Amino acid sequence: LADGNVSTLLKGVLTAAGIFATGALAAWGYSQTMVKASQRILFDIRRDLFSHIQTLPLKFFDTNGHGDIMSLFTNDIDTISDALNNSFAMVIQSFLTLFGTITMMLVLSVRLTIIVVVFLILMFIFIKYNGKRSKKYYHRQQKELGNINSFVQEMMAGQKVEKVFNHEQKNFEKFCEMNESFRKESTNALAYSGMLIPVIVCLSYFNYALSACVGGIFVIKGIMDLGSISAYLVYVRQSAMPMNQFTQQVNFLLAALSGAERIFDMMDEPAEIDEGPVTLCNVRNNPDGEPAECEEFTQNFAWKVPVEDNTDGGKEYKLVPLKGDVRFSDVVFGYNEDKVILNGISLYAKPGQKIAFVGSTGAGKTTIINLINRFYEINSGTITYDGIDIKDIRKDDLRRSLSMVIQDTHLFTGTIADNIRYGRLDATDGDVRNAALVANAHSFIKRLPNGYDTVLHSD
Repeated sequence: LADGNVSTLLKGVLTAAGIFATGALAAWGYSQTMVKASQRILFDIRRDLFSHIQTLPLKFFDTNGHGDIMSLFTNDIDTISDALNNSFAMVIQSFLTLFGTITMMLVLSVRLTIIVVVFLILMFIFIKYNGKRSKKYYHRQQKELGNINSFVQEMMAGQKVEKVFNHEQKNFEKFCEMNESFRKESTNALAYSGMLIPVIVCLSYFNYALSACVGGIFVIKGIMDLGSISAYLVYVRQSAMPMNQFTQQVNFLLAALSGAERIFDMMDEPAEIDEGPVTLCNVRNNPDGEPAECEEFTQNFAWKVPVEDNTDGGKEYKLVPLKGDVRFSDVVFGYNEDKVILNGISLYAKPGQKIAFVGSTGAGKTTIINLINRFYEINSGTITYDGIDIKDIRKDDLRRSLSMVIQDTHLFTGTIADNIRYGRLDATDGDVRNAALVANAHSFIKRLPNGYDTVLHSD
């Protein structure tokens, strides 16, 4: 410009326009890529979390609130979603901007850049210290929120009981206590993270003032020219911008980290032990009366018990007809180590017998049935099913061989036919109708507007 060269000006303008256009296209491409990547990550997290939860033993659900588990799929995953869609992109952009800015500052003046680097190190140290303290409170905040969700879910499911016993006021007081705990933890978390922005802004202003003073001295002594120090101070101000942007996203990042930790803790919960080699198969009797495995559904079943490896390296199996002979031998069991429910129980149920367990509440009647299904593992002793230790039977096959009417009725969202078919998904419409007839439910089902196609809702 000082030489009056218009072509140089035009070249500079076109270069700047190209840079801005490239930046705009890159920002658009990044946003599209990040949206697809983040949603895929969230999809995988939900899928893996749900899949893992289905493998957990009943003991886990007995000791953890359903609302707290639901909070993982809603609140905790939502915090991760916010961080991936917004904060994560901002953090990457901030660090790239900071890297480019420091590079240009080093080109202009290495000695002045040392001042900026020192202040940036101080900012990072404070961010690390503050984040460590805030993270603890954010983790507590997510936990308290899960407790509230669990309590509300429990109250909504038990509204009839609550109203019958006039428990509304007591439940309201308990909710207020939990809500107050959540408020305190949230306040502490936001108070610590809220200190970041003013501290970082103060450090950045002090950094700019010190750089301007030292730079002025360099200009006076001829170490730098006036144009260079002017450009340098612009970069000093620009170096503070990504730090400010980063601190503004800290709240979302810390909440996301706390949510992720809760999800990972859930993923670390040990799954049900299932190492049984014995499986259930359909069989058809040969002319000689011996059972033979077949693919079609015959309503005849047998246990496929491995015997030994054959000469080809494969497995040899024997078929044990499914009859329903159940035997307990010196079984000891307790839901926890402090209290034994069953102590040295021995009993048997032969095929075809009808047996009733009679006893007071808590005597262990339902527990015995739960142990046959291996919902819980016994402390000692053995339970055999057709002469086979149930620990050797694969759980899916063990439970498929049993029918159980649970004390608490639970309906899933879907048609009446879908709910009846829940125990055997390949049941025909005729099978469904026959099951309803046996349960004396067919008559009132037919009186419904859509009969077996009437949609039920789990709530």
